[in-house]
Amino acid sequence: MTNNDILRRLRYIFDISDQKMMQLCSAENSKATRAQISNWMKPDSDDEYKSLPDNQLALFLNNFIELKRGKKDGPKPEPESRLNNNLILMKLKIALNLQADDVLNIMESADFVMSKHELSAFFRRPGHKHYRVCKDQILRRFIEGLGKRYHDNVWQKKED
Repeated sequence: MTNNDILRRLRYIFDISDQKMMQLCSAENSKATRAQISNWMKPDSDDEYKSLPDNQLALFLNNFIELKRGKKDGPKPEPESRLNNNLILMKLKIALNLQADDVLNIMESADFVMSKHELSAFFRRPGHKHYRVCKDQILRRFIEGLGKRYHDNVWQKKED
């Protein structure tokens, strides 16, 4: 999965407006423009498509955590310059305040069953003997499960 795919899917799942996207993709010293976000959302085949850098997705995810969980005391964390699927999974888990059972239920809703031990391996440090790399398929299924859990709820709330 590309960073652009992840950003596109999360925007859709959580029904994030243009204005909110600009806030979530901006840092104190640099503001994201509507044009930048539009270019990140375009399909790969579009001439105006721009690849979303790792540090920009990390900034979005850090701001998404702050949006969902509230501001944390102390300085804001610096966005990582390199992201991998394990970090993305961890940041989404933190933002949505999910426990292991919640993540497993989300994965199961996307027809992907795994054990608690398999899941915990994704959250270990890279040198740990039980560390496991989160492959694209697993992250894709997790995001698909998020869509089933959160996107449907977003639209149900709007209709009420």
